[in-house]
Amino acid sequence: MIGNETPHRAGIALGSNLGDRMAHLRAALGALREIHTPGQPLLTAPVYQTEPRHCPPGSPQFLNTVVEIAFNGGPLELLALTQAAEVRLGREAKPERNAPRVIDIDILYLGGETLDHPALTLPHPRIGERRFVLQPLADIRPDLALPGQTATIRETLDHLVTDEPPLIVFSEIL
Repeated sequence: MIGNETPHRAGIALGSNLGDRMAHLRAALGALREIHTPGQPLLTAPVYQTEPRHCPPGSPQFLNTVVEIAFNGGPLELLALTQAAEVRLGREAKPERNAPRVIDIDILYLGGETLDHPALTLPHPRIGERRFVLQPLADIRPDLALPGQTATIRETLDHLVTDEPPLIVFSEIL
């Protein structure tokens, strides 16, 4: 950490629907631990098994979770680190949108930062539409209100209108 600067809290969604999904999530968590500010809390939600959303027909079920790390850097730096971790962990570029993947690491928020950049929008623009993100995020940060929002994560989840089925806890421990 540089000087007395307080690190930002970064919410990050993890998902996998290929291979040993749990091992892939654990490897992604390991990569995030490497960039996490030592001595700060690291929060992990339960892992949920979820139906694929907007994916090609026949896509396998996902395991999804959310973690919150402390990060002492900017949003584009965090993006570069998470994208590098995805590649290291075996994610391949797929020409088809939402194709099955070994690992998906999505930045949901970084402290009070807002960003509208071609590579990254913060907070993530679809958090409020996705039970597979809202539920695990509500498990670790129910009272969080994202920048530009007045509703908390719990309130957003409680008022979510979706055809997603209820989530099934796959594991309490990541």
